[in-house]
Amino acid sequence: MTDWYYSDAQRQQHGPVDAGELAALHNKGLLTADMLVWREGMSGWKPWSEMIREVIAGGAPEDPRAEAMARAAEAAPNDGAYRPYAIVEPSPYAPPQAQVAAGGGIVTGGHVVYAGFWKRVAASVIDNFLLGIVGGIIGGVLGVAIGLGAGLEDSPVLDVMVNLFSIALGAVYFGWMHSSEHQASLGKMAVGIKVVRTSGERISFARGIGRHFATILSAIILCIGYLMAAFTDRKQALHDMICDTLVVDKHAFTDHPEWQSEELGTVTIVILVLFGLMLLGLFAVIMIAGAALMGGMR
Repeated sequence: MTDWYYSDAQRQQHGPVDAGELAALHNKGLLTADMLVWREGMSGWKPWSEMIREVIAGGAPEDPRAEAMARAAEAAPNDGAYRPYAIVEPSPYAPPQAQVAAGGGIVTGGHVVYAGFWKRVAASVIDNFLLGIVGGIIGGVLGVAIGLGAGLEDSPVLDVMVNLFSIALGAVYFGWMHSSEHQASLGKMAVGIKVVRTSGERISFARGIGRHFATILSAIILCIGYLMAAFTDRKQALHDMICDTLVVDKHAFTDHPEWQSEELGTVTIVILVLFGLMLLGLFAVIMIAGAALMGGMR
């Protein structure tokens, strides 16, 4: 029996395994076309797409599925993009594989870069800043118009109406942007991340709104729900777990997963630095005001 070795998406070596195990990995989408394999007698490591016929068709010559996969591997364009090979009568026990649709779609099976905690913080800072400005302007105009028109200038009803408008604005904004073709709010687009289902698919508008309101749960428990994104395996916050979503690099689940980046990026770093300076300035103002108050009470 021939022993095979293979590398994963991080180029880490695994093995030895036999041909049957390699075929099983392929069926599960865990062995992609560009991953390298090697066996004794080979002069060097080669892409799986070049060895699939020897391993699968050679290991099960009577299996029509193996031959179909081998032919699909040979016919695939050599452009570095991952494409799940056609499988005749796929196993009912294999996980679902998303197909690449013409003009765009999702690709599963490759390495996925999950958005880290700090990228998400930077995106949130941008979004809240923009929403604060837009919401403040629109809310102010509506407040004046409704107050003067209905005679509610000094009524608490006006405050309630303005607050409800702000909540609705945030829900519609995040629900619409996260379910759009960009799959990201303006803040997430700026730092290069997006929101998807755990399968890699685009979320619906309804799920986007639900996810926005689920962030309330992440906030009311002392923001522990948000902090979970720094410690969970797939960088999921509590509201992600509730709504079956992930926040990933914008190139994840696309034809070019190799364009994903583990780095924070310039935009993220700049936003975090500015946000940190703002917090320090706010803290300094509070300390000065507190000292002045205490001095006045002596």
